[in-house]
Amino acid sequence: MRLGLLTGGGDCPGLNAFIRAAVIHTIRTHESQILGFCDGWRGLLGGEVRELSLQGIAGILPRGGTILGTSRVDPIRTAGGIDQVRDAFRLFELDGLLVCGGDGTLSAANALSEAGLPIIGIPKTIDDDVPGTDHSFGFDTALTHVVRAVDALHSTAESHDRVIVVEVMGRTTGWIAASAAIAGGADVAVTPEDPMSVQQVVDVIRMRRARGRMFSLVVIAEGATFLPDPDGSVLQTPQKLDSLGRPRFGGIGEELARVLESRTGMEARTVTLGYVQRGGSPTPYDRLLASRMGLHAVDLAVRGEYGRMVSLKGLDVTSVPLSVVCSGPRPASADLLAAARVFYG
Repeated sequence: MRLGLLTGGGDCPGLNAFIRAAVIHTIRTHESQILGFCDGWRGLLGGEVRELSLQGIAGILPRGGTILGTSRVDPIRTAGGIDQVRDAFRLFELDGLLVCGGDGTLSAANALSEAGLPIIGIPKTIDDDVPGTDHSFGFDTALTHVVRAVDALHSTAESHDRVIVVEVMGRTTGWIAASAAIAGGADVAVTPEDPMSVQQVVDVIRMRRARGRMFSLVVIAEGATFLPDPDGSVLQTPQKLDSLGRPRFGGIGEELARVLESRTGMEARTVTLGYVQRGGSPTPYDRLLASRMGLHAVDLAVRGEYGRMVSLKGLDVTSVPLSVVCSGPRPASADLLAAARVFYG
């Protein structure tokens, strides 16, 4: 057996743990060969490849990022991309390809799978929004970073009687925001799935002041939107697009802080955590999940079960049809959002 492996989309902690597991299982257990394509789909299309060895993956388990590099190149949007992928399979004599990515990368993988190529998907993302799996690796580490930041901001917010708005990643989902608000003890979470009006946030802050709590912490997802206020006004941020024409998020936290300061008369500050959420050494949970998913992906390839995505269901690592990614992104659960609301104020 001769497998290929690539990591695509945004980086996240746990990718090196996944690579390590896949390489060890392929070489030691199945006495087979595995190639790594550099910078995601770009490396596959451009022939940037290296053979992965046991020596080459030594010491990478605790490292963040990905030793293979990544990019947001999409072979489906690239002219002649599908044919180039077919050519790469023939050139490198691949029996199968392990594609590790978020919903964008895996959507491209599914399209290639439907075109007849032997592909297995592995879900990774700090946003935790890939459908078909209870969790993706990368989320736990990102959440840990955010909760530590919220913990640290409590003391400075209280010392200065300030409102601090913490903007977190998540794109169009609120898994990070709602989870961090609960685990970090924030006073309100603003998520895309459970929109609020600015006035509702103001009401929470004023309620806290009436009880003698002179500071507030608000966690907001970067893709959050607001309901109209009683006067019909709606807080919005200018729409930005990336090079592929997809929404580029960021800035909603700063806008919210500005309005909150105006309406409450309290000093308000913004903390945008940004890419620190993606970085650093993965937590033990993410190392374990990524490693288990790497082992399972190789086993699927050995059995010839292509067109599948590795999935965590409860405590078990299993697989689902890769086509499940077409139903994404997976929104934050109603149960999680309801739990967050209990702690507002």
